[in-house]
Amino acid sequence: MAKEKTVRELEDLPGIGEATAMKLRNAGIDSLDKIGTLSPHELSDISGISVDAAKKVIQVAQESVNINYETGEQFYERRKQIGKISTGSKDLDSLIGGGVETNGITESYGRFASGKTQLGFQLAVNVQLPNNEGGLGGATLFIDTEGTFRPERIESIAKSAGLDPKSILSGIIVIRAITTEQQILTLERADKLIQEKNVKLIIIDSLTSLFRAEFVGRGALGERQQKLNQHIHRLQMLADKYSIAAYITNQVMDNPGILFGDPTTPIGGNVLAHAATTRLYLRKSKEDKRIVRLVDSPNMPEGECVIKITTAGIAD
Repeated sequence: MAKEKTVRELEDLPGIGEATAMKLRNAGIDSLDKIGTLSPHELSDISGISVDAAKKVIQVAQESVNINYETGEQFYERRKQIGKISTGSKDLDSLIGGGVETNGITESYGRFASGKTQLGFQLAVNVQLPNNEGGLGGATLFIDTEGTFRPERIESIAKSAGLDPKSILSGIIVIRAITTEQQILTLERADKLIQEKNVKLIIIDSLTSLFRAEFVGRGALGERQQKLNQHIHRLQMLADKYSIAAYITNQVMDNPGILFGDPTTPIGGNVLAHAATTRLYLRKSKEDKRIVRLVDSPNMPEGECVIKITTAGIAD
């Protein structure tokens, strides 16, 4: 009896050769999952194969895709393994459920100088601490899109915590992205770096600035949101795959439709609103104080706390 062929790539599907597979990939159909969600007529139109042949291809694709199930109890046990990075503030840690979680995306948004980047610096230091001291014992991949990374600030935070600044700085891999293509490719090629450098935290500061600059006008909005959506989902995939934390900062704008209350609205619309696990809104208060509001979290109630940004970093 002939051994059944394992189906992993498009070319493994019945009747799909290299030329047909190329047509599909050019149309954005590059996985068995995507083939499995098409109708026979859609697949026929894109690939040029008959509707009957398309039915067979879709059936094989659906049967070849593994969908893993688990009970709520199993999921809860797995959740107990989630790591958390301390923010440096006990009040802020408490507000977000113990710190910035692995396997998820924490977004902070706010106006200029509201403390978004400063929180990122603190996390880049704290993630290198042992687990029992509020860290994960790993490195940081810092994707800088605005030229905001400051090694002097990292040095100051590290010294204040009694840590070796050189050692802490060597645990931060900084990539300066000046185009959306560079920003996107950094995540697409991040697997090897994450494994080699034991990366436990990815910071993107900021996620939206380059997209906002390059995709201007209503005509470009659709393409911008599509690329942003793919980018943020790649970040979530890396967080899940390697059990790492992701921290992103986001720019804001004034929403003219809001006549009463705070018109400050984060960039990115529903794409970011749905993708971020935890959303924080930072705003300036008196002197070195910042007010942090928990806007959205799957397991914590909305609330606020006050933090300080000092030479030693984030504090209560």
